[in-house]
Amino acid sequence: MGSAMTAAEPAVGLAARLSATMPALRGRLLANEPLAPFTWLRVGGPAEVLFTPADTEDLAYFLKNLPAEIPVTVIGLASNMIIRDGGIPGVVIRFSPKGFGQVIVEEGHRIRAGAFAADRKVAVAAAEAGIGGLEFYFGIPGSIGGALRMNAGTRSNTNPEIEGETRERFVEAKAVTRAGEIVLLKPEDMKFAYRNCGVAPDTIFVEALFQGFARPPAEAHAINAAVQEHREKDQETKVRTAGSTFKNPPGHSSWRLIRDAGGLDLRVGQAEMSRKHANFLIAHDGATAADIETLGEEIRKRVKAKSGIELEWEVKRVGIG
Repeated sequence: MGSAMTAAEPAVGLAARLSATMPALRGRLLANEPLAPFTWLRVGGPAEVLFTPADTEDLAYFLKNLPAEIPVTVIGLASNMIIRDGGIPGVVIRFSPKGFGQVIVEEGHRIRAGAFAADRKVAVAAAEAGIGGLEFYFGIPGSIGGALRMNAGTRSNTNPEIEGETRERFVEAKAVTRAGEIVLLKPEDMKFAYRNCGVAPDTIFVEALFQGFARPPAEAHAINAAVQEHREKDQETKVRTAGSTFKNPPGHSSWRLIRDAGGLDLRVGQAEMSRKHANFLIAHDGATAADIETLGEEIRKRVKAKSGIELEWEVKRVGIG
């Protein structure tokens, strides 16, 4: 998984150099900033440099002036992410609620949301405005930026009203390229697929517009409640977890493959697989990112040996071990 983070220059020096070469920068640059407190799993090492942009224009200015050889990693609510114990080299970009957390109701049953807006917040705002079709977001513990990148959605075998995917409600998104260009992306640009999209990984989403339909607020709130009930019944909600660890292979359910391969309650250090939902990986107090990733790889190994199917990580793993 790599060695401890090694930078071409001390992180403090890199942060100072970037600040000196970008006099118009309005966001905040911090060196050696701990990242574990920002993640749902509460594991991982520091960011070599953490940048919090003031707004979209500030982000564009930063990227335009950032040397091409310096790597960039974006984290949102980090609900679906493992940050490795060695931390993340280069620059980590994390949005602020003030600059990127807005949720705005627009005419025509539309919702505009910043990339750092929580999915649940979008579902609640839509329900209060009498907008249907976005209830599936109520049970997704992430932000809109991650929802766009992962084509986030909810599935149910018993209640189709709570199902949905980001691509079904997507109208357009604003993003900033690695070169610092602000672009507008339409559905055909997104190339949505199962738990993925085809937009270049180094393009950063900052805002999205979604299309819903008229639905009485009471009915929308009731569906939100059904989403929550479904989540609490079938998934882990009271522990530290990143949600579904692996994608569902075509024609299969990952949790069933893991169960059949003897993965229930399997443990490495302070990380273990859930008995309630076999595809959920739990981080107990004292867990390390190495515990979590090692456990995940052991699960993949066992499923491959049992079924011949190779599970693909749904949780994003970043940084160095």
